[in-house]
Amino acid sequence: MSSPAHYNTNVQEQTSRPLVREGVAYSIPDQVARFANAKATNDTRYLDITTVYDGSGLKDKRVLITGAEQGLGLELVKEIIKQGGHAIQAGRGSSEALDAVAAANPGQVTIITGVDVCKTEAMQKMVEECTEGLDILINCAGYFYGPVEAVGIGCEGHMNYAHQMLQIDVCALGPLRITHALYKGGKLERNGKPAKVIIITSQAGSCEWRFTQNPTPKSGDQFDGNYGHHMSRAATNMMGCILSQELKAADIPVQMLHPGFNRTEMTKKYAHIWDIEGAVEPELGAKRVLYETLRADMSTSGTVINCEDGKRIPW
Repeated sequence: MSSPAHYNTNVQEQTSRPLVREGVAYSIPDQVARFANAKATNDTRYLDITTVYDGSGLKDKRVLITGAEQGLGLELVKEIIKQGGHAIQAGRGSSEALDAVAAANPGQVTIITGVDVCKTEAMQKMVEECTEGLDILINCAGYFYGPVEAVGIGCEGHMNYAHQMLQIDVCALGPLRITHALYKGGKLERNGKPAKVIIITSQAGSCEWRFTQNPTPKSGDQFDGNYGHHMSRAATNMMGCILSQELKAADIPVQMLHPGFNRTEMTKKYAHIWDIEGAVEPELGAKRVLYETLRADMSTSGTVINCEDGKRIPW
């Protein structure tokens, strides 16, 4: 078997130093080394997104977000309306926090409920209640199964196949259902201009990075396999890549974004490594996502970008 990182067989170098392949800058796969490198090089864009972020491009934009009841999605709503845009939440329900934001900003927030990204029959309701075209679609709804999954080498291990399938349904098929319905409903354009399609994915979907981020355990050690999470995000990335090829014919860019490590309920089981891996509060994570959203165009369509440093993540 050839080296998984065929462009560089030095494991230490490939995991802890920035990489350039065919003129494209790639992010560092080792999260701890990536954050340490940012501090060592004083990468202000990585360490403090507010030094480069300009949200003025969101003014008067209509942005539909799935999964905006809490966490990153909720912070996206807050930032969009702060910049003078109109945020539309499409999800199964709302939340007290989202309702409060909507009440405090009349006319800037639309909440569409009853939209389960796993149910194709719910898509028409979303299309009908999204009464105008969109400038941006952000597929943010996701699901991360709590317990760590592993076959168990010298230990018990744990697998939940039902939740693995659910993660694939939510994270990969969900954005496809949403995007498909909105396109066929004529909502992925506004004032004659094609919308941008953003898919929130994860570095967990990179097959190449598994050799760094999922090191082989010693017998009896707990292996952080998280099979469902990684498989679902690999499926997300494949879907987004294919979708970008089709929507290219309509001049609609499809940008996949790893939002970075955010201190949310979804990542709470990894709170013990938040500091060493540079996890940020979700309001900063939202600015990272929106910074890359505003930059996304046809030249980057179909790629996976790390919102921490703006560099590519390999397949």
